[in-house]
Amino acid sequence: MADQRILFSKSGTARYISHLDLMHTMERAFLRAGITIRHTAGFHPHPYVSIPLPLPLGFSSQCEVMEFGLEAGSTVEALPEQMNKVLPEGIRVLTCYEGGQAFKKLTYVRYDITLEFDGPLAEAAETALRALLSRESFVVQKRSKKARSGFTEVDIIPLVNAVEEVRAEGDTLRLTLLLSAQNPGLNPDVLIQGFRGEHPELPMVYTACHRREILDDKKNVYR
Repeated sequence: MADQRILFSKSGTARYISHLDLMHTMERAFLRAGITIRHTAGFHPHPYVSIPLPLPLGFSSQCEVMEFGLEAGSTVEALPEQMNKVLPEGIRVLTCYEGGQAFKKLTYVRYDITLEFDGPLAEAAETALRALLSRESFVVQKRSKKARSGFTEVDIIPLVNAVEEVRAEGDTLRLTLLLSAQNPGLNPDVLIQGFRGEHPELPMVYTACHRREILDDKKNVYR
């Protein structure tokens, strides 16, 4: 049988469930719902579940994709309702479907980003951000488990595919950005970190990132 996928959302307090804990949560939800899924082979088989683009901790999303192998106890039509009855608040299965595009086709992510400042600084922040993103290069240091120093440098400009919206409202700046998803991808937190370092005169008191859509290499919705 071909693999199946679910499209699910993650919001509210569920934003603070780590990727590893999310995988365990999904595995337990299948068990509680009475759904049998495929396990890996070998001496220590474990449930086969795979999320191609893990969501950073603290981010919300309406477009997460998880692949698994359905064996018994449900159908693609019935599975969302069965899973939603046993999943924790903030995680909701939106749909289930057969197959899907290769993971390597996942190319772009559309993010809605909210930045709140300590005072009516949003207009100044909009000007500063537009100037920053218009540069030919903007190198930011980020944490890396692979680097011996624990840090690596990344030029974020080639990883910002499009600035689709920048809207200033008093102390709040709202952005919609289309960013590279992988190989390499750009975590919006890296952009925010770089902006903070470049403009300490624009102090932020709150940030939020929401993953709205994931797209393939032709900028169609990825499934």
